[in-house]
Amino acid sequence: MNQDSTHLPHKFPHQVSLTDQARYIVGLDIGDDYSYVCLLHKDSGGVEEETRLRTTPDALRRYFSQHHGIRIALETGTHSPWISRLLGELEHEVLVANARHLRLIYQNDRKNDRLDAENLARLARLDPKLLHPITHRGEQAQTDLGVVRSRQALVNTRTQLINHVRGSVKSFGARLPKCDSDCFHLKVQESIPDALRAALGSVLAVIATLNEQIKALTMQIQALSEAYPETEILKQVRGVGPITALTFILTLEDKHRFNKSRTVGAFLGMTPSRAQSGNQDPQKRISKQGDPMLRSLLTQCAQHILRKGSPDSDLKGFGEHLVGKGGKGAKRRAVTAVARKLGVLLHRLWVTGEAYDPFYNRKQQNSAKTLIDAPNDPLNLLP
Repeated sequence: MNQDSTHLPHKFPHQVSLTDQARYIVGLDIGDDYSYVCLLHKDSGGVEEETRLRTTPDALRRYFSQHHGIRIALETGTHSPWISRLLGELEHEVLVANARHLRLIYQNDRKNDRLDAENLARLARLDPKLLHPITHRGEQAQTDLGVVRSRQALVNTRTQLINHVRGSVKSFGARLPKCDSDCFHLKVQESIPDALRAALGSVLAVIATLNEQIKALTMQIQALSEAYPETEILKQVRGVGPITALTFILTLEDKHRFNKSRTVGAFLGMTPSRAQSGNQDPQKRISKQGDPMLRSLLTQCAQHILRKGSPDSDLKGFGEHLVGKGGKGAKRRAVTAVARKLGVLLHRLWVTGEAYDPFYNRKQQNSAKTLIDAPNDPLNLLP
């Protein structure tokens, strides 16, 4: 028996004929070391084969190259991007199930890897839509996005260290001056109490190193964005820089995956969740089911757009209108709403390639108002 493949002891599978592959459906439960395979008969639903493979490209390629054109279901996870690409290269139908929606698996009282593989196969046999399948981005997009994620990881680490320094100083009755993160280690040196200099000196040194690495990755991202000319279209919007533009392009990857730009808001998890039942339809918070890094970047852009002194635009006017309504958390809700509209706008600009007009909506409203007020004016009848 191949060392990369282990048949489960309770069942000894028979060899499946290569001419009958369309009659079978596979559930693949992926683990760091081993992955479990369950092969179902498409018509009867009976388990035809169960086996265990090493989670390596060679082992998976060796096993699945023996089959042709079968439907394979697996869950999203660390290994799912490269495995789905590998199986796609072998001309299989690959369904990558959204793990968030598979309560049948992760809330099962009898949960184990073998049953997870079988449940995936049965859901794929019954109706693929039950898996809420997603499509992983390509290898190049994943590689480029890795640069952006690495920078974000360093930024998050720097923020934690800065908060640690500020908190430590406050406990001694002192306060550090307000300053930007990239010059924090220089600005606060003189304000740190003598009793904490030895303890915080190494932390400030790490922050200085992180600043250098973040700066290097920022320059790398700016150079990388030049390989994606469409980022220039998105950067027309005031407040959207190369990092946000590149992250938006790489996260969505295919601008035609959405029939309507408006659905981008839901894709990014920036629309309210729903729990409607009968006459009950409570207002809930946003779902946060999309990419958290892109959602955070869009939120930062929205904050910049709504900042006092920033240029006027339709987006800013929309946000200020929501803030003016008042209520609990009005500013927070306005920022989220502007971020959602910004995501929709960026996708629309990407699809059409049009020049960005910050006052497009106002012009449309004024034009419609003019037609209502003076419908017979010859100037309003011009095309």
